[in-house]
Amino acid sequence: MRSVRWKIIAAGLVLGLAGVGAWQLLPEDAESRGAIRVGTSDVVSSLDPAGAYDAGSWALYSNIYQSLLTMKPGSDAPVPDAAASCGFVGQKLTTYQCELRPDVTFGGGRAITAEDVKHSFDRIKAINSEQGPAPLFNTLESVGAEGRTVTFHLSAGDATFPFKIATGAASIVDKDTYPATSLREDGRVDGSGPYTLASYEAGARAELKPNVSYKGQGKPARTAVTVRYFKGSEQLAQAWTTRQIEVAHRDMPPAVLAGLNPGLQDTRYQASGGSETRSIVFNVRPGSAAAPLAVRQAVAAVLDRAKLAGEVHRGTVTPLYSLVPAGIAGHSTPFFDTYPTPDGATAKKLLKEAGTHGPVQLRLGVNVRGANLPEAEEIKRQLEATGLFQVTLKPVEAWKDFQKAYAAGEFDAYTIGWIADFPDADNFLAPLVGADSSMNNGFSDKRVDELITRTQSHSERSDAAAEFRDLQKAVAQQAPMVPIWQKKDYVMSREAVTGAQNLSDGTGVWRLRELNWI
Repeated sequence: MRSVRWKIIAAGLVLGLAGVGAWQLLPEDAESRGAIRVGTSDVVSSLDPAGAYDAGSWALYSNIYQSLLTMKPGSDAPVPDAAASCGFVGQKLTTYQCELRPDVTFGGGRAITAEDVKHSFDRIKAINSEQGPAPLFNTLESVGAEGRTVTFHLSAGDATFPFKIATGAASIVDKDTYPATSLREDGRVDGSGPYTLASYEAGARAELKPNVSYKGQGKPARTAVTVRYFKGSEQLAQAWTTRQIEVAHRDMPPAVLAGLNPGLQDTRYQASGGSETRSIVFNVRPGSAAAPLAVRQAVAAVLDRAKLAGEVHRGTVTPLYSLVPAGIAGHSTPFFDTYPTPDGATAKKLLKEAGTHGPVQLRLGVNVRGANLPEAEEIKRQLEATGLFQVTLKPVEAWKDFQKAYAAGEFDAYTIGWIADFPDADNFLAPLVGADSSMNNGFSDKRVDELITRTQSHSERSDAAAEFRDLQKAVAQQAPMVPIWQKKDYVMSREAVTGAQNLSDGTGVWRLRELNWI
């Protein structure tokens, strides 16, 4: 999932926790203290699940909507939520069936039907928003509904499909209030999650109230939550310092994260996972300066990830040499294998052999949030220091405008983050470099698509290891994206709040219902 920052913790990763004090049990009168204020610099691009494929939106969805399946904290497999049960039919992994719970209702009281579920998936494909999650459902051919049974028909075997329907993309919406072929634009929500959306002001706040009719996998919410959205990480840090919020998540400035230590007063923090990633995405459409393969390979050859990690991000990120981060099964290091150290001579040779003369003029797009602009400025400095590139930075303030700009091909390259939607290497590859990818950069490669299909066909995911290595190598050769770094997921909270250790595990799911007053 794209992040502003940008949208996993793998099976077997251990949750890291450090800070002051112990996580405590809840008193019965905790809710009398009012709403817990949670701050973030993420952006909600749409309240309609068919129109968003980004971390800020999906974090909110995991509280106001339900999916058929969900991920429990620390789990490596999805479990039923709005569904009573789900499973593949037969051995080909092309038919998947779910039975709805008998007691699940929308916040207004109407029972959720199989037709609502079918409608929710059909409209994603029909609307096919450039900012939406349609690329995630590349194998979904059709959806059937009969009684309380929902049947998904897939175009090819896809062992990852259960994970996909445990994401925000699969949020169930009311067929009577969400149009079949257009996004809902009235600023209202009809969902069945643990919270109802009491009020919403785009870019400012979301007021969440416990949904007393919630039935699903998780425990019901007990305390109201106010989510406050800040323009950037510096504003989020200021809100934390001035005690305008009790919980902070995504994304504090690098200097703040680097300074976290057990001696901080009234500050608890945790760092989980390590698989939020960031990459340079190239526009490979004809006419783009990055369309020639040699240009993309030359950028990969000179990029100094260690300098970016150490100087821009204060050591809070780790250099990354594949789209699949370390810690995720199937990870390899094809970019390191090909370009082990920043090397201007290699880049010069690549461009000369391709017949490129004079500095390559690159328009580099960047969404101006957090450390994104200093990072882009360092990338520009590194590329221009070789004498092979002339980089023009194209800063864009608003996240929606940035999405529209790169989808329209206004940049030759742009930087963007990613938090995968489920714990499988497939989700760091298929939505990014597969057919009709969410990156909207014009890339398409038959070999890459074939390898993606083959990796998805293995019900035993370890059997896909060799194909994942081949796939990552093919991506490194074509370089439609160049990985930069990976980082952990940080949550900060005050001692008066409990449950923050379960708020996020790096999967993009926001478990606000875990929060309560001590």
